[in-house]
Amino acid sequence: MALAEPRHTRTVLRGELLLVLALSLGASAISALISFTGALTAPGGLAGQSANLNSSRAPDRPWLDLAWQLFGIGTALVPVALVAHLLLREGAGGLRVLGLDRLRPRGDLGFGALLAAAIGGSGLAFYLGAQAAGFNLTVVPESLPEVWWKFPVLVASAVQNSVVEEVIVVGYLLRRLDQLGWGPMAALAASSLLRGLYHLYQGIGGFVGNIAMGVVFVWLYRRWGRVAPLVVAHALIDVVAFAGYALLAGKVGWLPTG
Repeated sequence: MALAEPRHTRTVLRGELLLVLALSLGASAISALISFTGALTAPGGLAGQSANLNSSRAPDRPWLDLAWQLFGIGTALVPVALVAHLLLREGAGGLRVLGLDRLRPRGDLGFGALLAAAIGGSGLAFYLGAQAAGFNLTVVPESLPEVWWKFPVLVASAVQNSVVEEVIVVGYLLRRLDQLGWGPMAALAASSLLRGLYHLYQGIGGFVGNIAMGVVFVWLYRRWGRVAPLVVAHALIDVVAFAGYALLAGKVGWLPTG
């Protein structure tokens, strides 16, 4: 267990952590909880409702839509820039201290790809089972118009999701909780529960499945000391989910559509 910082420093770190979460995934967790409450109390059950992830912001106006998509992706990355700034001010070397750098590209890509294959396949099977059992909303990964920028935006959205989540909910959160004197199991539980909460808008299956993913990712981060392979894995999982849905929706019977 890491030694706790002096009391004044702990107060500052605690406030900093709460502010970063309030600007990012903590706010997303509260939003997901409100969304889930609405879905749970609506008629028709969870399986009869849908959660749309990448949708059009300006239908029939592709250039304006593209501007909104890029704006959303860019602003979502601001909390990561804030974390990098805070770690630089701390003297820790920015995101390098979390293992987000280019020092081990082959290892990061290789381990990330293997992790994506293992989690992606089991995650899809779990989602289909939870949705069929009525514990999950129908997740619609994308509903963008058929324009030239559709797939580049989906890839960019996947990368943005992976960087934000793994930097903040794994690397940064665990570092701060260690500095605040939390034990490894308590920090693992906090990180995994937060990941589950901000996916609660998908339903109970999304909540439980992402808690399990969070446990695996925290364990691997403790073992590797790097978020880069986790970012690679998460990005690949989302790219396959987004692009796969775009290519297969309505063409195969096993894939639920909203």
